[in-house]
Amino acid sequence: MTISERVNSIGESITLAITSNAKKMKALGEDVIVMASGEPDFDTPEHIKEAAVKAIYSGFTKYTAAAGTEELRNAVAGKLKRDSGLDYSLKEIIVTAGGKQALFNAFLSILNDGDEVIVFRPYWVSYIEQIKLAGGKPVLADLSSCIQNPDNFEKYFSHKTKAVVFNSPSNPSGEIIPENAFRLFSHICAEKRVYIISDEVYEKFIYDGTYSVSPASFSEQAKSITIIINAFSKTYSMTGWRVGFAAGPESVIKAMSAIQGHQTSNACSIAQKAALAALESSQDCVTKMVEAFKARRDYMLERLSRVPGVVCGKPQGAFYLFPKVSALYSDRITDSLDFCGKLLEEEKLAVIPGVGFGMDSHIRFTYSASMEDIEKGMDRFERFCNKYSNSK
Repeated sequence: MTISERVNSIGESITLAITSNAKKMKALGEDVIVMASGEPDFDTPEHIKEAAVKAIYSGFTKYTAAAGTEELRNAVAGKLKRDSGLDYSLKEIIVTAGGKQALFNAFLSILNDGDEVIVFRPYWVSYIEQIKLAGGKPVLADLSSCIQNPDNFEKYFSHKTKAVVFNSPSNPSGEIIPENAFRLFSHICAEKRVYIISDEVYEKFIYDGTYSVSPASFSEQAKSITIIINAFSKTYSMTGWRVGFAAGPESVIKAMSAIQGHQTSNACSIAQKAALAALESSQDCVTKMVEAFKARRDYMLERLSRVPGVVCGKPQGAFYLFPKVSALYSDRITDSLDFCGKLLEEEKLAVIPGVGFGMDSHIRFTYSASMEDIEKGMDRFERFCNKYSNSK
């Protein structure tokens, strides 16, 4: 008996694998600093947890509609109106078991075998594997060159192009696509009648007076081809609750709902009540988290600026740093996997190899860790890099 070729063609999530390994080491008593996880270190706010407890004791523990409760979809519609000036009906919104399911169901809904999807490097690790699982073919594009010269963007299209994935702010780089470039990219997609998959999971994590926009807000034509993907996971520190959502053309949302009906049915009813409280209550918890992340980012950037052989841009959003470390590669450290493996083994510091994001010259840090851990982690990282820099 064999496993399907489609499944055999994908790899495991490198972020989850490394984070899991680091947690196992910690459980065995090793002094490991984990700066690899893609989740806030803050607890879920109390008012959100209380809404879940209330849901349990009130008996809200049965199936909901596959697309989610009407009250939560109405709240999502209100959020999209407040934040982006967008009008969506309930038929154009679906609640999912996390943003990851929203994204995968979108790919399953629009892709036929052999359809191409343009994905910018660096990319979130699951884009590539989800596209392949849905029968599509990822086409990798260089984001920086396209921003510098949007004409470069068009060269990645073919008659098989079905969609383009945008992730702004970006995981892993924290980069925000400038509005003028984003507007032009969206116009090109609209002209070519190619779907836009807009991953907006990190929309609230922005710094230094910058801002992020949804391509659906550029024009009605852009809105008609855009599938917004979002989640409660990062914004409200609800990663384990598994609640996300998508908004887009009614035909796509209907297809996603049909898939979900045979897949998971609804997202957890209790988690939906918690998500509703998250949207309808004060957003001060988000503001405080963003303020803490900014302070951590600034500290880590200053520390990295001292490290020989390491170059790191200043991220405008998300909660990651994506420094270039390839100047330290040699016969002793050959690539990002080797770099991160030795860093974990020798200094007990867990970070993610850039190869998982399509850029082997880089590694990814998260600053969703306590300042105490960040300070220790930076000490260990600097010591590690100094050792390998001096040995070259």
